[in-house]
Formats: sequence, C-alpha cells, structure tokens
Amino acid sequence: MIKPVSYRRKLAGKSNAHLIAFDDGRDYVVKFLQTGFEKSLPNEWVAYCLARYLGLPVPFARLVEIPENFAAMIPDSNQFTLTQFQFASLYVPDCLDGHQVKNVAGIVNAEMLAGIILLDYWLGNRDRTRKNILLQEDTKDSYYLWIIDHAEILGSYNWEISGLEKLPIGLRKSAAQKLMAVFVENEDAFFEHLESIQTIPIFLIEEIVSTIPDDWMVTDEEKKAMVTMLLKRRKKVLPKLLPRFIKNVYRPLH
Repeated sequence: MIKPVSYRRKLAGKSNAHLIAFDDGRDYVVKFLQTGFEKSLPNEWVAYCLARYLGLPVPFARLVEIPENFAAMIPDSNQFTLTQFQFASLYVPDCLDGHQVKNVAGIVNAEMLAGIILLDYWLGNRDRTRKNILLQEDTKDSYYLWIIDHAEILGSYNWEISGLEKLPIGLRKSAAQKLMAVFVENEDAFFEHLESIQTIPIFLIEEIVSTIPDDWMVTDEEKKAMVTMLLKRRKKVLPKLLPRFIKNVYRPLH
C-alpha cells in the first residue's frame, strides 16, 4: 500500500479534503471520516467503484492508510476521525471546474456524458453542480470532462435507512447536467448507458458495498439497504425518469 510522504494543502469545500503526496510519486485528494458527514466516505467509495466499472471518467481512487503521526500534522485534524483507511482520489492537474470555464466548444469524451447523467439519477446524487465537474483542456475551448465529489449520493452525506425510501424520483435542476446534455449527440446513448447500468451483476453491487471498511461505521443493515435501493432505482426509477429527461431537458437543448 502506498504511503504519504508530504502534505500539500487543504482544498476548498465542506468535505475537509486534503492534497497529500504519496510515495508512488503522485498527489491524491484524501478525505477522512467526519462527524456529521458519516456516510460521505462510503458514498464516495461505492460511487467510484460503480463509475469505474461503467467506464465513466472518474479519477482513479484507492483506499490508503494515513499514520497517526502524519495525520497530526494536517491542519484541522481535530475535525476528522482517523480510521484505518481513508478515501484517496488521484489529483488531476491543470483542470478548471465548470464555473471557471466560460466557453466550452467541445467535450472530447462526449460519449460518456449520457452515462454520467444516468449515474447521478441512479445514485440519487444531489450535488452534481458545475463545481463538481473538472474540465481538462485538450485543444482550445475543447475539454476532457471528469466527475468528482460523490459524497452526497443516496440523498445525503449522513443518510439513514428511513431516508433511502424517500429519495427523489423526479428531474432536478442541474446546470452541469444541462452542459453535458448539450454534447450528447444522439438520445440513443442514454438507453445504451441505461442497459449498462441495468446489467451490472447483482453480486458485483453486493461485493462493492461489502468492501466498505468496517470502521467507516456502516452497519450490515445499512449495507443491505444500499444494495436494495440501488437495485430498485435502476429497475423502477430510471426507466420512468429517462423519457422525462429526454423530453424536458435533452430535446429542448437540441
């Protein structure tokens, strides 16, 4: 397992993320367990694994160990709980978020955008804002789009089982999703990505959820509820929601 070698800086945002250099020669955005944000790390891990399986543009991530003596040097370390494992996402340099880019002429990985939109609706991600997409310039005004920050899937960074039954089943206003929808060339892409989501083996979803570290404080009952909700939403919610998205959001943009 890679080891931290130097602390870079604290990153903006409410998730208390820190940029740390590791002995593999790369920088990672590291997030810790926080009081009040108890489900943020499980959410990040499950969303990452599913996005990675679907081939969507999420930065490579892994579980890492931050030794106690290193953690003590991190600013505001009193705001998080040091568990055995932390969530670490590879830092992608030379990017701007969606708020910082005024003119986007093209997205070079446009074939992935319908999948991102469907992933967000499947996972109940309430936080796909322009701030949570990264644009890495490929040519002038043309970008590779990355998705980051999935701490608020399943409706919240501190969800409870009772709340999973109340996840939104309707469309949401998202400037980031509209930006992406503009570059989806054919609405058939949405149905192709829907099929990809619906054919993920159930045992794989169960396996991903089961790998949530024990000291991230997700009970067996909560893990079971996560799996149940993911299966329910991909089977019953997405097929009804997708035609509405195409009619009300996608087609008016084209």
